Amino acid sequence: MVRSIKNPKKAKRKNKGSKKGDGSSSSSSSMPTVPAKVWQPGVDKLEEGEELQCDPTAYNSLHAFHVGWPCLSFDIVRDTLGLVRNEFPHTSYFVAGTQAEKAAWNSIGVFKVSNISGKRRELVPNKPATGDDEMESESSDSDEDSEDEEEGGSKTPILQLRKITHQGCINRIRAMPQSPHICASWADTGHVQVWDIRSHLNALAESETAVGQGANPVFSESPVVKFGGHKDEGYAIDWNPVTPGRLVTGDCKSFIHLWEPASDATWNVDPKPFTGHAASVEDLQWSPTESDVFASCSVDGHIAIWDTRVGKSALTSFKAHNADVNVISWNRLASCLLASGSDDGTFSIHDLRLLKGGDSVVAHFEYHKHPITSIEWSPHEGSTLAVSSADNQLTIWDLSLEKDEEEEAEFKAKTSERVNAPEDLPPQLLFVHQGQKDLKELHWHSQIPGMIVDTAADGFNILMPSNIQSTLPQDGT
Repeated sequence: MVRSIKNPKKAKRKNKGSKKGDGSSSSSSSMPTVPAKVWQPGVDKLEEGEELQCDPTAYNSLHAFHVGWPCLSFDIVRDTLGLVRNEFPHTSYFVAGTQAEKAAWNSIGVFKVSNISGKRRELVPNKPATGDDEMESESSDSDEDSEDEEEGGSKTPILQLRKITHQGCINRIRAMPQSPHICASWADTGHVQVWDIRSHLNALAESETAVGQGANPVFSESPVVKFGGHKDEGYAIDWNPVTPGRLVTGDCKSFIHLWEPASDATWNVDPKPFTGHAASVEDLQWSPTESDVFASCSVDGHIAIWDTRVGKSALTSFKAHNADVNVISWNRLASCLLASGSDDGTFSIHDLRLLKGGDSVVAHFEYHKHPITSIEWSPHEGSTLAVSSADNQLTIWDLSLEKDEEEEAEFKAKTSERVNAPEDLPPQLLFVHQGQKDLKELHWHSQIPGMIVDTAADGFNILMPSNIQSTLPQDGT
């Protein structure tokens, strides 16, 4: 159970030339002059004089930003700009909750990032680039010392931010899919609150001017609902994707409460909780197809499946991991699949159709060596999921892949690849993103295929890996 950001410090504005958050820990802009080696956190050690460097060709888009204090949780807010958007530049709206040094300093951040630039890169280049030409043509979009950004050019994203005061640190925050101006926050004070952020979203939509950090006004507003019926603080919360307004919240005392909407601005919270876990409920996920069914995971190592129509006990419960189960994700495109991430660094894929047979695990991975902090299926590719870990890696996996030595050899020949990749990497491992500190949560953008956003102690990253080929536009922009 790894969640809180210890001793949070206010994020500092990034200096020119800084590479923080771009997949490396290096402040140098030069490319390596010797054949590169894939570095594995927890396995490899940096020798004296060695440094990590990002390969900018691995990204179609990569940007880093911060909103002040670190955020343990955030959500991407659904917008009206288009259901499937493939052309750069992009615009996205977010809601996030801070982990400030003092309870009274916390806020909900409602923000808009526009002019998110990027480019399409071919999986196999037509001809190898060398020397300065390669640096010029494949420079990272997040490289703040690039010429365009030095001059405030077209590649500079615009961040607009509005803050709402919030008493206590925000453990988790979620926006309602059907009415994205409604969001719910779990606070370390033990309260769950529902907020209406419509006015802030509208103000951001009408404005195109970035506000300097520290100059953002902080609005004092009251929540639409404030529920104090939980016995302790919690982290588990999820809006129902089928029935608008239906919500479940779980706490560290193992209790789960059901919220039913009574109107657009009121909810009835069932005072009698769902019970069955022997320890803290860490995450909750509604079924993508059945409005009355949800799943929960717990520090007790179990996953439980519940039906709100048949009482307060679980339909079934099964041992999922040998340690705390921190996070779960229900596949929206293949509703029989549920992914789970554990405190021991492992994550598993469960086929719920196999529960009656005893063992539902159809895939199990031990790549990460530190606790899994977030896991989420892609909304556009049913076999793809992203995972973040306390080892400071965000990994993307395609479960449909199998090792093909002939294909690998052909790829290396075409690209003249000289990278010494470890031989024991799982064939399903599609992408590794590094360079951030204390990764906490990630989300795929449901309206921009291939885009992932994450939050860490040192801020947010927006990334679009170049090898998620099927989700990209056919022509460069």
